[in-house]
Amino acid sequence: MGDLDRPGPSASAFDRLFLDFQAALVGRYSLERELGRGGMGVVYLAREVRLDRPVAIKLLPPGKAGDENLRDRFLREARTAAKLSHPHIIPIFTVDEVGDFVFFAMAYVDGETLTERVRRRGPLAPSEAARVLREVAWALAYAHSQGLVHRDVKADNIMLETATGRALVADFGIAGLVRGAAALAGGEVIGTPEFMSPEQALGEPVDGRSDLYALGVVGYFALSGALPFEGAKATEVLAKQVTEPPPPLHAVAPGAPRRLARAIERCLEKDPAERPQKAEELAGQLALEQRKEVPVVLRAFVKHNSRLDGAGVLLYPLGLLLASAFVGGALGSSAAFATFIGGLTVVPLAALVNRARRLLKAGFGHGDIGVAFRAEIEQQREERAVEHGTGPSRTERLLQAGAVVGLVTAGVSLAAMWGGRPESMLWVLAPVFGASLVVGLGFGLMALILLQRRRDVDTDFYAKFWTGPIGRRLFGLARSFTSAKALPAPMTHRPTELSIGMAAEQLFATLPKDTRQQLRDLPAVVHRLEEDAQKMRRRLEELQEVLADTEKGDEGPGKGDARVEARRRRIVADLEVERDLVQQRLSDAVRALETIRLNLLRLHAGSGTVQSLTTDLGLAREVANQIGFVLEAEREVEEELR
Repeated sequence: MGDLDRPGPSASAFDRLFLDFQAALVGRYSLERELGRGGMGVVYLAREVRLDRPVAIKLLPPGKAGDENLRDRFLREARTAAKLSHPHIIPIFTVDEVGDFVFFAMAYVDGETLTERVRRRGPLAPSEAARVLREVAWALAYAHSQGLVHRDVKADNIMLETATGRALVADFGIAGLVRGAAALAGGEVIGTPEFMSPEQALGEPVDGRSDLYALGVVGYFALSGALPFEGAKATEVLAKQVTEPPPPLHAVAPGAPRRLARAIERCLEKDPAERPQKAEELAGQLALEQRKEVPVVLRAFVKHNSRLDGAGVLLYPLGLLLASAFVGGALGSSAAFATFIGGLTVVPLAALVNRARRLLKAGFGHGDIGVAFRAEIEQQREERAVEHGTGPSRTERLLQAGAVVGLVTAGVSLAAMWGGRPESMLWVLAPVFGASLVVGLGFGLMALILLQRRRDVDTDFYAKFWTGPIGRRLFGLARSFTSAKALPAPMTHRPTELSIGMAAEQLFATLPKDTRQQLRDLPAVVHRLEEDAQKMRRRLEELQEVLADTEKGDEGPGKGDARVEARRRRIVADLEVERDLVQQRLSDAVRALETIRLNLLRLHAGSGTVQSLTTDLGLAREVANQIGFVLEAEREVEEELR
């Protein structure tokens, strides 16, 4: 556990050290095997005899245990770390010395280090990396609140539990007090060069922000499988830590979300003042990147039930043709044509409406499928980016170009043949047309196959189908066939505006028929506010990302140039104004939805009136119109910039 080299098959499990240590521990612990060893100790898997539980015992190497100062420091700091109690810190049960042996016993974690995980399976998915980093940030926040700086945060010291995937921080053995924690011990730098902060590399006093720098390196490694700074010698790596900026994360992990990459790169700032000042702050930023769990009913709809595919779809046209022919033989050609057209339209429509009806009966609405599709597309994009990258490969570009050339050539040839060319030219144009058409279609098909490897084209299509006007009408039609009261569905996957809007729709659906008729415009107003609020939320995220990138650009080219810096300040000011406006419009939309919901509740309770609700609907329309003006202005600006 921790910074250890695991023994290979040829390593002896019963060397002299093992036997002597077991003799010293007889009656207390039963050593089973060596888990690994490193510069700071040897770790054994053992069983605690009295409590009959597995433990990991870390032994200070006997050569170092003879150094009285090092022995005292090991015991003192291990005892300090033993006081830590946190779900993401490996607990230390006992700190002790028996004869010449100095050791501590800690919980045994059945799992692997983050380093082993990345080496074995490749970089983590962004959502998983964000979770691991957040759990480690929680652990560091707790340790810092107890007055401890870890000083050796690295991928080798982060264990991933097999059963749960939980991240646990190990090896607080060189931790120091937050106040005045030294980076040097006897003239030797403490820590691991590849994960060491600049101030720690320089031997200066460190605090919790040094741990956050190391955690930034861990995040960089988890997402890319590479370290930002490497070298043949430790001094070379330390020099890079102090003087060189890390390579941009997007260059080595193109699939990483921008906010997550920005949080990690902020941790890697050379100046501690530019990093997150508290581990809690970093944990809060990472929480935004954790994917909200989509209920299984929605996942099944997105992956399977939203689609018309499979063997049945392939056989259906043949069956329809046979049925149409049978009907035509019995009732005539008009009946056959009606059967064929009805089979192509009514039957698929009925199947889709039935699937929407099942989703409604499970307690979900049309707005939920947009959230579910976005989560699925994001997950697919992450997974495919790891293997196939985010952009087209050179082969794909060549195939696309070949397809375009072939189809254009076929079109020109066809136009020339239709243009009344001499018969002698047709003998030339016809083969050209045929060959170029085959080449264009063949290359286009191969390019589509490569595109499908990078991007789930089917899911993109069905997402647009179901979240668009057709999908909304299908859900509206399905709602008329849903007599049973919808069960309340989990709402943790929903944005706030969607949860409020769906609650308002359910309240509206249970009103008396004549009241619904008086308030017939309410569903349309709610739907528009939901859509507008989600657009504002996405725009707000985009503006925050652009603002962060622009402010970070202050350190880039042009720094020191008064004109460039003045222009950047104007851009930042304009972006901040737009951000504040979008944030205000988002709040207005959510407030309008909440007002509608509250008035519907009052109406059900008998303390509200249709007239007051009608007035609020008018105000809500004004809010929607104002948001529409903002969106229209943005579209006009974007068109002018094209």
